[in-house]
Amino acid sequence: MYKFNKLVMLITLKHRKLNDGRLSLYVEFYKGSSVDENGKRIHIRDFEFLKLYLHNNPKTPAEKKENKEIQKLGENILAIRKAEYVQGKFKIRNTAKDKKRFLDYFSEITEEKINSVNNYGNWTSTLVHLKKVIPQNFLFEEIDENFIKKVKNYIDNEAKTKSDLPLSLNSKYSYFNKFKACLRNAFDEGYLSINYATRVKSFEQSESQREYLTYQELQRLAKASCKYEVLKKAFIFSCLTGLRWSDINALIWSEVREEGEISRVNFRQEKTDGVEYLYISKQAREILGDRKSGQDRVFKGLKYGVSFNNEIVRWCNRAEVNKHITFHSARHTNAVLLLENGADIYTVSKRLGHREIRTTAIYAKIVDQKMKEASELIPQLDLKI
Repeated sequence: MYKFNKLVMLITLKHRKLNDGRLSLYVEFYKGSSVDENGKRIHIRDFEFLKLYLHNNPKTPAEKKENKEIQKLGENILAIRKAEYVQGKFKIRNTAKDKKRFLDYFSEITEEKINSVNNYGNWTSTLVHLKKVIPQNFLFEEIDENFIKKVKNYIDNEAKTKSDLPLSLNSKYSYFNKFKACLRNAFDEGYLSINYATRVKSFEQSESQREYLTYQELQRLAKASCKYEVLKKAFIFSCLTGLRWSDINALIWSEVREEGEISRVNFRQEKTDGVEYLYISKQAREILGDRKSGQDRVFKGLKYGVSFNNEIVRWCNRAEVNKHITFHSARHTNAVLLLENGADIYTVSKRLGHREIRTTAIYAKIVDQKMKEASELIPQLDLKI
């Protein structure tokens, strides 16, 4: 029978001499000792060999410099391992953070998204639903797998829309993923010792209906009157470039570049926070008008709100476009028109800033369906063969 001595784990950086004379760096995790039934003390250690090697007795300046850099790298890894130990890798919990209320934490994460209109809206909607299933004073120390299952079951079977209808599959997917993102963030910041986000499967995302304009419908829309000139310009610019509303709204003149007769926009994509370089057509550049000072908004006066959204509907009615068109439909329109006119799916995917080609493939299905429909457009012949 073993008797264990309890102590805080010691994590240290050490080296071992190899047969070829080099020194191999490794991290030692010393977990204490035990005494077996014969009275022999046994020390309990784990090791992580870093595959980093020092010169033994370095002679040249180059070897000394290399040793210094490798030693520093080893010390950085050691610091990471110590941080992981504190954050919970070895089941050590921060008792102060245990007492944090989960909904308070989720609210704080939500407010960090306030500058991203669409994303912020999704997070606030998720918070509304979570408040219906999670008690206000529920603490991080109470979180376990049953809690995660309870939240998922609520979203799947009990949560309702404002119209008292069951949530769509895409809404379930979106809300539960926000919940999981919060759990991941909490684990990274030391509020949880277990990353529960990796232990539960998300809802499947359904293939949503993507409304778009045909070339003829877009032409009619371009000729029809719109109450807000800036809205008309921004919408058609989106149809020609595929830019999202958030990126168009944030676009400033310093991001519009001229390269001879070619124009492009260099911008930081709001949704992914990635830097993008997008070439635009001459007609798209003409829509922007005369250049202003660098920090001026290109579409000054463009707003996100009910009045602008309602005007899109009225504008479509004037153009005799009988579809449920939103500003985001302009982005769908760009994708379909590019594919219809010969652009390959990879190029379209890159222009739209999609991370995965399968996202763009949805538009290819639309074009393929239109091709099938076109096969039946020629009237039937009275054949005698």
